[in-house]
Amino acid sequence: MPSIKSKDGTMLNVKVWGEGKPVVLIHGWPLSSATWDSIALYLAERGFQTISYDRRGFGHSDHAWHGHDYDTLADDLHVVVEAFANEQFSLVGFSMGGGEVVRYLTRHRGKRVNSIVLISSIVPYLCKTGDNPEGVDPATFEEMKRDIREDRAAFFEEFFPTFYGQQLLAHAVSSAVVNWSCHLAMQAGLKSTLDCIDAFSRTDFRPELKTIDCPTLLIHGTNDQVVPIDVSSRQAATMIRHAILHEIAEGGHGLLASHTDAICTDVLKFLQGKT
Repeated sequence: MPSIKSKDGTMLNVKVWGEGKPVVLIHGWPLSSATWDSIALYLAERGFQTISYDRRGFGHSDHAWHGHDYDTLADDLHVVVEAFANEQFSLVGFSMGGGEVVRYLTRHRGKRVNSIVLISSIVPYLCKTGDNPEGVDPATFEEMKRDIREDRAAFFEEFFPTFYGQQLLAHAVSSAVVNWSCHLAMQAGLKSTLDCIDAFSRTDFRPELKTIDCPTLLIHGTNDQVVPIDVSSRQAATMIRHAILHEIAEGGHGLLASHTDAICTDVLKFLQGKT
């Protein structure tokens, strides 16, 4: 697998599959680019070049001590696309990765971006505040960090069934997928895991969404218990010009694994201009 050096020297692990118009895939917390493999393969077999990478501190990228803010993460994305996407490209972000997509567009002026897809995304603003009453209580994120510090293996064992909607949908994914997700999460650096909670919970993207003018597809499960649709994609759809929202009925958060076929179909049609 190729790797690329970020501005501060952090090495990022990158996977480039197929040939054709580039599509850059940004993974969610607390996982890695491996969660994109099925979708990356599907797109690569249909005439796209898929580029996925491990966020700093996750997967096989360096476990950096600093740089888990969205400015630095967007700069990491910029390094990846400058190295591996030699023409106009599309960006697809899952969950926390949606924040990287939006910050890239505003920080790097959307250079060469043809379209974007945000799946189960945390944008526009996840944290509950006086002007964001539908958000998630900040105490929830502090509790997450405390539990991870105390016993992160136990935390992930309880977290991923909720992530995939197992409590709401019988057999949303196999137990093997849940176990695999726990393994991927434990590969990440503890510092990165904790710092990224602050990034995705506290960053307010609302002003940035109004500046997005490229074609945008939002995909979100209606029963997402991790990033509730009412505070995220339903709001984002009203803020982004030319946005299309596809709601997956009864879907949880981890749509890449629980609804792989639907994601593949929706993303391919959108990238082909058929949505």
